[in-house]
Amino acid sequence: TLKQFAAWGGRQGGDVSGEREEWGAGGGSLDELIDQTIPASIRLQRPMKMDDPICENEILDTLHNIASKNKIWRSYIGMGYYNCSVPPAIMRNLLENAGWVTQYTPYQPEVSQGRLESLLNYQTMVCDITGMDVANASLLDEGTAAAEAMQLCHRHSKRRKFCVDVRCHPQTIAVVQTRANYTGVIIELKLPHEMDFHGKDVSGVLFQYPDTEGKIEDFTELVERAHQSGTLVCCATDLLALCILRPPGEFGVDVALGSSQRFGVPLCYGGPHAAFFSVKENLVRMMPGRMVGVTRDANGKEVYRLALQTREQHIRRDKATSNICTAQALLANMAAMFGVYHGSNGLKHLARRVHNATLILAEGLKRAGHKLHHELFFDTLKITCGCAVKEVLDKAAQRQINLRIYGDGTLGVSLDETVTEKDLDDLLWIFGCESSAELVAEGMGEETRGIMGTAFKRTSKFLMHQVFNSYHSETNIVRYMKRLENKDISLVHSMIPLGSCTMKLNSSSELIPITWKEFANIHPFVPLDQAQGYQKLFRELERDLCEITGYDKISFQPNSGAQGEYTGLAAIKAYLSAKGERHRSVCLIPKSAHGTNPASAQMAGMKIQPVEVDKNGSIDIAHLKAMVDKHKENLAAIMITYPSTNGVFEEAISDVCDLIHKHGGQVYLDGANMNAQVGLCRPGDYGSDVSHLNLHKTFCIPHGGGGPGMGPIGVKKHLAPYLPSHPVIELHLDRDACPLGTVSAAPWGSSAILPISWAYIKMMGGKGLKHASEIAILNANYMAKRLEKHYKVLFRGARGYVAHEFILDTRPFKKTANIEAVDVAKRLQDYGFHAPTMSWPVAGTLMIEPTESEDKAELDRFCDAMISIRQEIAEIEEGRMDSRINPLKMSPHTLTCIVSSSWDRPYSREVAAFPLPFVKPDSKFWPTIARIDDIYGDQHLVCTCPPMEVYESPFSEQKRASS
Repeated sequence: TLKQFAAWGGRQGGDVSGEREEWGAGGGSLDELIDQTIPASIRLQRPMKMDDPICENEILDTLHNIASKNKIWRSYIGMGYYNCSVPPAIMRNLLENAGWVTQYTPYQPEVSQGRLESLLNYQTMVCDITGMDVANASLLDEGTAAAEAMQLCHRHSKRRKFCVDVRCHPQTIAVVQTRANYTGVIIELKLPHEMDFHGKDVSGVLFQYPDTEGKIEDFTELVERAHQSGTLVCCATDLLALCILRPPGEFGVDVALGSSQRFGVPLCYGGPHAAFFSVKENLVRMMPGRMVGVTRDANGKEVYRLALQTREQHIRRDKATSNICTAQALLANMAAMFGVYHGSNGLKHLARRVHNATLILAEGLKRAGHKLHHELFFDTLKITCGCAVKEVLDKAAQRQINLRIYGDGTLGVSLDETVTEKDLDDLLWIFGCESSAELVAEGMGEETRGIMGTAFKRTSKFLMHQVFNSYHSETNIVRYMKRLENKDISLVHSMIPLGSCTMKLNSSSELIPITWKEFANIHPFVPLDQAQGYQKLFRELERDLCEITGYDKISFQPNSGAQGEYTGLAAIKAYLSAKGERHRSVCLIPKSAHGTNPASAQMAGMKIQPVEVDKNGSIDIAHLKAMVDKHKENLAAIMITYPSTNGVFEEAISDVCDLIHKHGGQVYLDGANMNAQVGLCRPGDYGSDVSHLNLHKTFCIPHGGGGPGMGPIGVKKHLAPYLPSHPVIELHLDRDACPLGTVSAAPWGSSAILPISWAYIKMMGGKGLKHASEIAILNANYMAKRLEKHYKVLFRGARGYVAHEFILDTRPFKKTANIEAVDVAKRLQDYGFHAPTMSWPVAGTLMIEPTESEDKAELDRFCDAMISIRQEIAEIEEGRMDSRINPLKMSPHTLTCIVSSSWDRPYSREVAAFPLPFVKPDSKFWPTIARIDDIYGDQHLVCTCPPMEVYESPFSEQKRASS
């Protein structure tokens, strides 16, 4: 027994007191377990050099002091980022609600119908507003969405050139250019009239509508010219503008993309924000990212699920449409609820209000002697001042106002829905207009109608579906959000034992600061002296992460784990190119590596060569040596996941790193499984050159139903000069910097969620972080020991122990009982649990990771459920239960099914719904639908809300028929 750890009462582990049954032959201490699990050659021999831990109350005071160093000026910078009013009902009941924040990606639709419905609302909203056919369930940000559009065009026609309008946002251009560097695409920056398609060698064109300077122009001729030569057309646009502006789908574009941030998501110093991405129907199977579709369940009921899951990166590997893993589901859900709450009329009102304020400001500026660059605009003005620019900027500073400053002596102003009459008065004063906004407005004639008086005025209706016309009061929107939340399982219900995903506790004290105005209401492009709180937090978090990993430098720009993989590999490519070794392009990837690795390597322009694993789940060293020898002249890198995705600390990890380095390659170590290493071993010590860190796994940023995530990369000193830069904000790069380019739209990625990881590390301290890793390993070994008598544990380390996760082999049951992994996964829902990771990394298996956050009682409940399911399988094997109609094949069992007046199954309702004593009627989580039909969904692809006719009454149908 392990009473040694009973005294620990750390923040992250909850109550870890009590005993674990024997985890190994003869039991032993926690220290002995760790010694038996992790190779001695890589163990960290000293305590981590970190600050002493701080308690929860103290951490919030400390963070308040840091946040107070940020200055909240009124920012009219624009460039894709705008102030907005976050409805308090959505703030409190969604963003600050653990029931929405701690869900996992909705791969198990029977227990995910709530957020699937919300994401379908998001897709429908995007399709309606943009005028496009199909949308996905969000991407990372506008810049990376534009890069995905560029890659889609390249895949579509295989043509090398991609034209970008120079008037796109500068950060968008930079991200597209960087991505193109590694995929062999040639970017041509031109104005539309300069773009030449006669050679039929241009895969696509990207323009901004309205453009970064605010101008609205007719792109119809450009679209027609491009299409005549087989070139796809991509439009970066603004959802709020499109509420009164002719949508891009109506003038023929193939892809519409942008940010949904201004639909009720704070500025957040750059993120997290959900990007939208919509396409014509013929491109739907090439569209990157996740997509919610409509299908039916076993009872024929119309339900939701993630459509076309076979496109996922870990399935298609280097042939995936992109390497995107994390979407921005939580932020997409906020934007969707914003649309549901406001409806079409509310959104049009906001858009007209913003536009009218801009018209008033424009009139006042002209009266004051300033020149506007564009006559037609939505919310943004570019201004040549009739006086000294310094005079305007000095007056702006007096009123604590930020304007966009162009390098050519012009200024920009972008308004938003929060602008008041007083704000307009301040802006007019800054520019030397002697009239107030009220007086300017009174003097404006009917001819000053802006968009509304031109052919650009939107005439088509949008958001006519019932869901966007039913919840416009706080009472109704709160009830709607709660109804959806109640359909979804999350960490508020039970453990989510997903291997490789680390669904650990996201403590309330860590989450509180994300909605503080000092973190939430700062534009990402403000001068650095206005964001000193953020800068201090970045410095401290970088220092701690370097100490934890053994790396020398951190870049926070990548805003997902997959984005971090791409960035790390791009840094390796940049380093090799600088050494004159551009020809090195082969990336070795063991089959035990993380699922997105091959897709990321392909995106970074590398050639993937798989490496076999041995029967124990470790890298096959003989095969590795053969592959290294075969590709030594062109070897760029190896991508290793450690401990491996098979749940093993491989003994030869240092030797593997040495072998790669000896032949001129670099080592990329996937940080997905850092939760087993913190305080115990450091990648930078045992030979790795670069890793990404999943802050939404090891460092406690919550999953949010499929995002946000954060994937900063740590690098050794020789790679530091090649870390990302930014075209708008000058980052603190080394003197010898040769940056690889820009990988995300915001300089520090999803800045506003970094306080979560900062707080986690500060509260745990070095000792607590190490202990968390130890308990994660202990919990996995405890569960593996309990379950090994009932299921085969597929892989173990050299001394018989697993790391922080392990794989159960369910493949034999296919022959003995006609039972597959999916049947076990669905049956677990009847016991109140989300399934483990299913059929990955080994088809037909289940991968379990308990984390350190769960106490023994919860681990035992899950083990009891798995043992009970194994007994049910035995009943089938022994012929006591029908092989087709049994609790596993018919699972999950909904409340509707259980209370039905008819019951013709050869097992009782009690067995179906309450299979063990801990599954009680008063606390049971009920799956809301029966098992879904994936095949039907793929064959009948529907990815928006049903048309209005579905909601019409019989009376309406009779009336229509009679007319």
